[in-house]
Amino acid sequence: MNSEKNTKDFGHIKSFVSHRAHMTPSQKEAFDRLMPVWGIPYEPKTLDLQATYQRTAPTILEIGFGMGETTLKIAQARPEDNFLGVEVFPSGVGALLRRIDDHQTENIRIIQHDAVEVVRDMILPATLAGVHIYFPDPWPKKRHHKRRLIQPPFIQLLASRLAPGAYIHCATDWENYAEQMLEVLSGCDLLRNQYDQFAPRPDYRPQTKFETRGLNLGHGVWDLLFSRNDQPNPEKLLLER
Repeated sequence: MNSEKNTKDFGHIKSFVSHRAHMTPSQKEAFDRLMPVWGIPYEPKTLDLQATYQRTAPTILEIGFGMGETTLKIAQARPEDNFLGVEVFPSGVGALLRRIDDHQTENIRIIQHDAVEVVRDMILPATLAGVHIYFPDPWPKKRHHKRRLIQPPFIQLLASRLAPGAYIHCATDWENYAEQMLEVLSGCDLLRNQYDQFAPRPDYRPQTKFETRGLNLGHGVWDLLFSRNDQPNPEKLLLER
């Protein structure tokens, strides 16, 4: 079976709602002025990462970066890596562009588009050094779980874009979603869990104010860290026969 064909052809339910488009004047000014500098337009063709960043370096994809606070801190702490942020909401894009400008951080680029289509159409197989998906919309109502980003077809596609040994790092503060993430990531034959189940928060992921407040109130946060596995899992092969 051609797994690449499968990942190309699968349909998906969008994991976001498009009406959340309000921007503050500051975000709008940054968006209009800086998107031509640090933004990459979505196109259904392969993105040349070396030309985009004007260097050869490991590239980390971040899906749904929100207001970009965590993205900026990680990019500053890891100047040797390239960071490609994908976000649909213009307010978040404007906020991150403002942060990039304020801190003169040059290793971040932004695509404002549906992440599934970006990964499918613009990222070559086996090219990413890592993927960050932090606190995606949990769609807490059971009837809305189908809208969650972490679903088997997308994870299979995403894993195919990882270079050997590269990683996927997810984090959520919804236990039910954490359990779904663990099941979906564990079920992908291209990935292996770096821990028995959930991972401790890696040092490179800063703890946000929102997260700290939640932890102080007794809320949980679950990290998952999986890496690209190019050795077939014999147990899975037996189950597939």
